[in-house]
Amino acid sequence: MNLKLWGAGTARTLRPIWMAEELGLDYKLFPIGPRTGETRTEEFSLLNPKQKIPLMEDGDFVLSESLSICRYLQNKYPSDSMPLPSTKEERAKEDEWCNYIYGEMDETALYVMRRHYDLTAIYGESPIVVKACREYLVKHLKVVDKHLERNETVLEKGFGIADIMLVSCLDWAKFYKFDLPKITKDYHNRMLNRSNYLKARDINYA
Repeated sequence: MNLKLWGAGTARTLRPIWMAEELGLDYKLFPIGPRTGETRTEEFSLLNPKQKIPLMEDGDFVLSESLSICRYLQNKYPSDSMPLPSTKEERAKEDEWCNYIYGEMDETALYVMRRHYDLTAIYGESPIVVKACREYLVKHLKVVDKHLERNETVLEKGFGIADIMLVSCLDWAKFYKFDLPKITKDYHNRMLNRSNYLKARDINYA
């Protein structure tokens, strides 16, 4: 089996697993965790000196970062179930939404919350930071909700990488007790019923 995925148990590791399931790919999963010491082993450090998950091996090609892995898999193994953008404009819009979701919702809000919410033993407790992150995410959830008023999926062309990115963040937000806006909540519930999401979720959080 040439395709190997490393990492499980987080919103970020869900993304490449879900992508692989949507594309119908055969892969071997190494379900190591982010703070179990497994990313600091000599074997894994040789693959990824950043000592971070998720990580992908496709033969001799090694790639990290969840969004990059998803993009690679879609381009390398195209499928009618997740059509590639057909124009430069569609590709640019997909990039815009993926970067927005990753940069503003994941990295700037949810992950900073995680540091001072779940990982206080490492990064210290900071109610002020957590409060600011919650307010920041609420602001961007309103942006998403407005967009979804006129879209069944993030992009008009249908389900794609931007949806995988968004749903993983919405899962994370729900875990942190956010009350999603009505339209976003309806969208999230639809995505949660996708058979490949359900399979990926069970694999990732096993």
